[in-house]
Amino acid sequence: MDIQTLVTNIYHEVKPLAAKGEVAKYIPALASISPNNMAISLHYIDGKHFSIGDYNTPFSIQSIVKVLSFTLAHKALGNDIWKRIGKEPSGNAFNSLVQLEHENGIPRNPFINAGAIVLSDIILSHYKNPEQELLNFAKKTANETSISYNEEVARSEKETGYRNSALAYFMKSCKNIINPVEDVLDLYFLTCSLEMSTYCLAKSFLYLSNHGIVPSTNEQILTISQAKRTNALMLTSGLYNESGEFAYRVGIPAKSGVGGGIVAIIPKQLSICVWSPPLNEFGNSYAGICALEKFTTETGVSVF
Repeated sequence: MDIQTLVTNIYHEVKPLAAKGEVAKYIPALASISPNNMAISLHYIDGKHFSIGDYNTPFSIQSIVKVLSFTLAHKALGNDIWKRIGKEPSGNAFNSLVQLEHENGIPRNPFINAGAIVLSDIILSHYKNPEQELLNFAKKTANETSISYNEEVARSEKETGYRNSALAYFMKSCKNIINPVEDVLDLYFLTCSLEMSTYCLAKSFLYLSNHGIVPSTNEQILTISQAKRTNALMLTSGLYNESGEFAYRVGIPAKSGVGGGIVAIIPKQLSICVWSPPLNEFGNSYAGICALEKFTTETGVSVF
């Protein structure tokens, strides 16, 4: 199969569908992003790669960073991380307060906002320079030194992040936040502002498609067991409360962000990243999901 032709055809077929979505406007710095941006990038474990569209344009990866944060936190705590975060799909909005109160301050999984705030707390406790540690990790896995935070986006999120503040303070009252809440939130907002292109993101996630090993350097980032479990969490919880529908339609582990990106992996084969800013009602890229569904349908490749 000619993958470049396939990706090109998918790109042109799904790009008009973005008109059915809406760019995230509740974060002012994201509201001005052009809805016409779109890109698709694939990286294979053996080094082959294919891209089309705005694949060199950095964008705010938002919740996709939670996978990188989870990797660092998991490396620091090992299985003790499950004392502070659950493994189940949420079934509720990614910033639900009701669910968190019902479950006594233990987030349902690492990929909802409350879970990612706990990850930031863990990283603050275990890394001397947490902001730089996460940035260096992204640079290392993507083999790209130009990756950076967007401080304007971080400020914008902090100025409007009242619900995230509520989640953090509630978890503090339940003793599931150790560090000062404002320090935890500052790290959380900063990491969500991390900017990467689809080309870099797809390459960065290759370690999850390769049993925890970065293919280009053979560096072991996670154990086989940890990588397998991270992929399982992405499959069950990576697209907020649309994760079940995505697993049904697309059938591969993935993580989305309200910046319009979705990055997914096929174990022992490849990682793929799609970016299209207009979102559906669940906060996931409308055209991005359609592109990934067409890719797994046309190639016949999924985890099932």
